[in-house]
Amino acid sequence: MIRSRLDPRGAEHLARRAAMLAKLAELDAEHAKAVAGGGEKYVERHRGRGKLPARERVELLVDPDSPFLELSTLAAWGSEFQVGAGMVTGIGVIEGVECLITANDPTVRGGASNPWTLRKSLRAAEIALANRLPYVNLVESGGADLPSQKEIFIPGGRIFRDLTRLSAAGVPTVALVFGNSTAGGAYVPGMSDYVVMVRDRAKVFLGGPPLVKMATGEESDDESLGGAEMHARTSGLADYLAEDEHDALRVGRAIVRSLNWRKQGVAPLPAREPAYPAEELLGIVPEDLKVPFDPREVIARVVDGSEFEEFKPLYGPSLVTGWARVHGYPVGVLANARGVLFSQESQKATQFIQLANQSRTPLLFLQNTTGYMVGKDYEQGGIIKHGAMMINAVSNSTVPHLTVVMGASYGAGNYGMCGRAYDPRFLFSWPSAKSAVMGPAQLAGVLSIVGRAAAQARGQVYDEEADAAMRAMVESQIEAESLPFFLSGRLYDDGVIDPRDTRTVLGMCLSAVNSAPVPPAAGFGVFRP
Repeated sequence: MIRSRLDPRGAEHLARRAAMLAKLAELDAEHAKAVAGGGEKYVERHRGRGKLPARERVELLVDPDSPFLELSTLAAWGSEFQVGAGMVTGIGVIEGVECLITANDPTVRGGASNPWTLRKSLRAAEIALANRLPYVNLVESGGADLPSQKEIFIPGGRIFRDLTRLSAAGVPTVALVFGNSTAGGAYVPGMSDYVVMVRDRAKVFLGGPPLVKMATGEESDDESLGGAEMHARTSGLADYLAEDEHDALRVGRAIVRSLNWRKQGVAPLPAREPAYPAEELLGIVPEDLKVPFDPREVIARVVDGSEFEEFKPLYGPSLVTGWARVHGYPVGVLANARGVLFSQESQKATQFIQLANQSRTPLLFLQNTTGYMVGKDYEQGGIIKHGAMMINAVSNSTVPHLTVVMGASYGAGNYGMCGRAYDPRFLFSWPSAKSAVMGPAQLAGVLSIVGRAAAQARGQVYDEEADAAMRAMVESQIEAESLPFFLSGRLYDDGVIDPRDTRTVLGMCLSAVNSAPVPPAAGFGVFRP
């Protein structure tokens, strides 16, 4: 068992805790914007029509008192579009079955899809396919946000492709249609395995009455063109005709129950709580990420029984590796201890990743890295080839990967520690996280050195005042663009989470991962560095 050296009453811990709580207050405020949807006016208008908001639909769909892991809550943050991107996505339990659930928010521009809605929807389908989770769509959308159609139309076809690929892979797709599902949105129910439509509410058509009038001159009304009863009686698109929204959700639950769905992965052992309280996670990460911290203190508050079998503890000490369990599921943990990755750490990681693949053990990456070490001695010592070995191992590992960005995530260290580009099954950030090609001061300094050298080559006097202004501007820009809200808004993670929820979130993800069968082993043995 890890023996914690943390002093939860010490001044350092209390200062770090206060800084984290301030960041969490900001996170709560941003989450509230997503929960508010289109705002009080449009929510009340929606309720006045006898309709339920998106999150209430989800709450009534999932099993009572079961958790719902919402994903990409801050999608579109910092853009011209509403925080949350007009859609709710997440993993919830329906009739005992873990499902990927999406719900259009019709209080945000009528549920129309903007470029961030598209990205959020595509990420949801990717998670459903990789983890073999039945995919339930709660549909009420006016189709594409027309002013931004140039960013939606062509890539948006992937939504329909993904639905058909899910079905072809034997992953059920269910559409519960509560309102309009028009234009391209009509293909969501059209390509789903099961379709439920609400009488007098659901409308599914490729072109509504105005477009039909313009295109063909034909006069028609909503019901005869695409109403729920017409699709149930005439076109056959609707498999079930629900009387109201509550009835549609009841039918949706019955459909999932009838699937007789079974998990195909590993069954967990009984879970054991860590020996140390999760509350103490708030005071571990320093506000200044240049200050290192011991990731074992995090591991001790996340893994079962705080038990951790460390691998190669004396070799490559800047990277902690070892075996543990989270909610009864086995994991191999890689956690940055001092930020920088040297050759020894890279070789150690490569061997450990291969061992995890041999035993078919999922990998958990806890990121706090400034990247691979630079400098003449390190280049001559082979840091490029050793870093490449680690990145190669991550790239070709076939076991599920989970990533949590606790602090820094800079440079190629982001790649070697399984950043978004390396397709972890799930990736979450703490409010303390920062990610960029390098730190703001380093990036601004590089630009200054290059500019100074260019001026010297031209025989010009370097403008020191302009250089100082440039450095300040660049540092400010990179700092803003490396913050977790900005990155989460672009779906570079699956959400910013409270550190205290890390164990719960990882447990839900490991359970979801094991809905799919254990992936086949790779074709190589372990290469010892």
